[in-house]
Amino acid sequence: MLTLLLFAFLSGLVTIAAPCIWPILPIILSSAATGGKRRPLGIVTGLVASFTVATLALSSLVRALGFSPDGLRLFSVVVIALLGVSLLVPAVGTRLEGFVSRLLGRFGKSRAEGAGFGSGFLTGAALGIVWAPCAGPILAAVATLAATRSVSIEAVLVTLAFGVGIGIPLFLFAIFGQRLFSANRFLRAYTGRIQQVFGVIMILAAFAIYTGYDKTLQSKLLDLFPNYGSFLNRFEDRPEVEKALDDLRKDSSGGLSGDRTESKASESGLPVLGTAPEFRGISNWLNTDGKPLAMADLRGKVVLVDFWTYSCINCIRTLPYVTGWYKKYKDDGLVVVGVHTPEFAFEHKTKNVADAMRRYGIEYPVAQDNDYGTWQAYSNRYWPAHYLIDAEGRVRYTHFGEGKYDETEKNIQKLLEEAGMMAEKQEVLSITGEGTTRGQTPETYLGLARMDRFASPERAEPLSRTYSIPETIRLHSFAYGGEWNLDAERAMTGTGSSLALRFRGNKVFLVLAPPPGSIGTVRVLLDGATVTGDAGADVVDGTVTVDSDRLYELIDLHGRDGEHTLRLEFDTPGTAAYAFTFG
Repeated sequence: MLTLLLFAFLSGLVTIAAPCIWPILPIILSSAATGGKRRPLGIVTGLVASFTVATLALSSLVRALGFSPDGLRLFSVVVIALLGVSLLVPAVGTRLEGFVSRLLGRFGKSRAEGAGFGSGFLTGAALGIVWAPCAGPILAAVATLAATRSVSIEAVLVTLAFGVGIGIPLFLFAIFGQRLFSANRFLRAYTGRIQQVFGVIMILAAFAIYTGYDKTLQSKLLDLFPNYGSFLNRFEDRPEVEKALDDLRKDSSGGLSGDRTESKASESGLPVLGTAPEFRGISNWLNTDGKPLAMADLRGKVVLVDFWTYSCINCIRTLPYVTGWYKKYKDDGLVVVGVHTPEFAFEHKTKNVADAMRRYGIEYPVAQDNDYGTWQAYSNRYWPAHYLIDAEGRVRYTHFGEGKYDETEKNIQKLLEEAGMMAEKQEVLSITGEGTTRGQTPETYLGLARMDRFASPERAEPLSRTYSIPETIRLHSFAYGGEWNLDAERAMTGTGSSLALRFRGNKVFLVLAPPPGSIGTVRVLLDGATVTGDAGADVVDGTVTVDSDRLYELIDLHGRDGEHTLRLEFDTPGTAAYAFTFG
């Protein structure tokens, strides 16, 4: 238990570096810098307290009292906006502080003692309800225990340990902001104006939370720091933590993890990890005309089960790949089933899930696992989590968290091939990934971390520089032209950006993301001419409109795979390109 408490505390500490907390930092700074000395303590105390209650008890309170969790979230947004108005209009701030101080006085605190603490606590309490942290295995386990009415004193202590861990750096951040503004003479001279600026920031933040744009912002931040989600899972995914979590659940047997045989199956080399559990306790099915699915119905198909929840940033970032795989392989026998297992009470609402599905272009069946029946059947403990099931109903591959998209897709191909569903593409899909001239071009990453076969004469370097495309490019190689800004995971366009790729294959796909707050356009040329009859599904009149982060189909040669040169000309600076895949 001590090990679990330690790692929960440390996970809270490192969360300060997570992009999922950065959107709330301006609110904390603005509240702390414009209030009394005790306001930073009030903010952090309120956030830790409300986050702990929301994690452990909100689902039970919703069931017992029958109120809408969306209503509580809306109330929190209104509180944040009201506090912003109080900074923007000093008279409102004076009345609000006086009201809160009088309220505290009824509980034994004088106005002097509680100066700033009350309004700070109110701010923190509102943030604790609307803030959804990046959930690693520890927090995921506690959230699911709470939702299944299995809260224990150990679960309470673990949640508090996480809350204290995140509270310490937030408190130091708030104190730093307060002292910075109080100690600086120049800033003190403009205190009124600064308060009004911070008021506008809080109102804008409340609006972003209300519209869901805070999630978009978090996703964009994670694009800049793509390795954080996998880092948190690796940090918590240790044998001693896993054992402690099993003890916390009192459920270390049964489910998928208790059914592992690890036997080899067929020529694919993928192990058999156990029989796929049935979908259990599903409250609603979406994209199935209301008809439930059963594992028996899916025999003969390759199935990808994706555990996700729509407010989880790490889940959101995997969805372009999952929807892309479904679109790419559904005609070959792949079935994707999204199991939406909520982390927070407001995620139980069917309308919210359906809205998220439309937003992210999810066309495959989604099961609402509101009672965690399927989650527990799989002994799952992560958001997101992928389980690949073969045509005989056996789990053959799992991956938790973000990343390993190329590995997952290759295993999809292996199981489809093993089931005899892709016989006509045997030569193409039996590629080892080394990019021989006899087979399909392997997955091609455009970021620096996994870049290979780069053909521009200039050296690929981080940050912005200008590249050129040579007259000839070897098969399976690519080159940049114009201005590009490269980081570990992606390439971002600048002025006059273009990209050339010499490939072999039938279909070409590319993961793209639009410029922040805008829409990108990309012109597609094949062998020197604007693509027409061989255009992929996402190309209209030779142009791709990049309006969301997802996998785009650029080329479809209709079975006439061969060697070709693809050229992309980017009209919009700030468009991001991640990786090519082929079919």
